[in-house]
Amino acid sequence: MTQFKVSESPFKSDNSPSNMCGFTLMNNQVGVVVAEVMRTKPNVRVTPLPSMIRVDALNRMDVVYDEISEALGEEAGYFDAAEFEESMSTHYGRMIHEDDRTIMFANPEDAAEYIGFDLTAGR
Repeated sequence: MTQFKVSESPFKSDNSPSNMCGFTLMNNQVGVVVAEVMRTKPNVRVTPLPSMIRVDALNRMDVVYDEISEALGEEAGYFDAAEFEESMSTHYGRMIHEDDRTIMFANPEDAAEYIGFDLTAGR
C-alpha cells in the first residue's frame, strides 16, 4: 500500500497575534498626504494600491493631526478625527481617538490604559 504525505495548507487557521495594526485610505489627495506623513514614522509600511493606500505598523502608530494639517497646507486644527474617518476606509487593531491624534494598537491590552480597562484578573 502506498502512503502519500499531504503538505500543510498555507490557508490553515492561525490565531497567533500578528503584532500589526493598520488602516486603508482612499487613494485621493488627502489620502496621499496622510500616507506620505505616515511613511516617515518608525515601524510603518505604506503600500499604494490602485484604489486605496494601505498603512500598516508594528505594535503601535500615532496619526498626529497637526502633522497632517501642516502637510496639507492648512492651519493647525484643520485635520481631526472626523477628517481622518472620512479618508479612512477600514482599520484593524484597536483604534483610540484623542483630541490631537488617533492611536492604533496591535494588541488590545496595550490600549487598556486609554479605555479604562483593568487588566488584573478578577476573583
